[in-house]
Amino acid sequence: MGQAITAAAASSDAVIYGACDQGDKPQDFIEGCDVVIDFSFHAATPPLARLAAEYGKPMVIGATGHTADERAAILDVTKVIPMVWAGNFSIGVNVLFHLVGKAAKLLPAEYEAEIIEMHHHSKIDAPSGTAERLIEQVLDARGLNRSNVQHGREGNIGARPQAEVGVHAVRGGSIVGDHEVLFAGPHERISLSHHAEDRGIFARGAICAGHWVTDKPPGLYNMEDVLGLRD
Repeated sequence: MGQAITAAAASSDAVIYGACDQGDKPQDFIEGCDVVIDFSFHAATPPLARLAAEYGKPMVIGATGHTADERAAILDVTKVIPMVWAGNFSIGVNVLFHLVGKAAKLLPAEYEAEIIEMHHHSKIDAPSGTAERLIEQVLDARGLNRSNVQHGREGNIGARPQAEVGVHAVRGGSIVGDHEVLFAGPHERISLSHHAEDRGIFARGAICAGHWVTDKPPGLYNMEDVLGLRD
């Protein structure tokens, strides 16, 4: 994603002040920048977030797969700096989040929700951060909790509980990212989906979020805030 962000910045009015890879020291760059954008490995995010807070720099986080302890450490710094944290920075995907929440609320419980996500064979976490957000949209809209989530199915499992939210992850080839939410009702199905064709869509969204967050007060934000999709 670093290369994609660099390319997206070059085609916008953003300037890359410094880029860090494994072994580099972000403190060598952070003082002179306006915003920190992180798409690194999940374990690298908490120390980077603490460093951003130390220098008073807003953050945009696109890394996924964080543990509960890592999430808590990251959220702690939002008391000090503004942060946009999203599992997906695509404008289209964030509209999908909005539509899925609306559909899950409007449709009766007999329209059973299944979430299918597909990514390239090198993706190390499953389900994707985007799928996790889609799960949250369905659960929140229907007053459910994580005990209602079923990751895959195998064997003689019996009839599907109506309140169950099925989640399925596919890995293979060079798939950039596909997400579908299926509401299967009696005698009809509603499908809401997004297909990413170029990783540049995520980079452009991250640059957009970086511009937006620079003048915001401390707190946690997501792309719904950036795009004005809050009800």
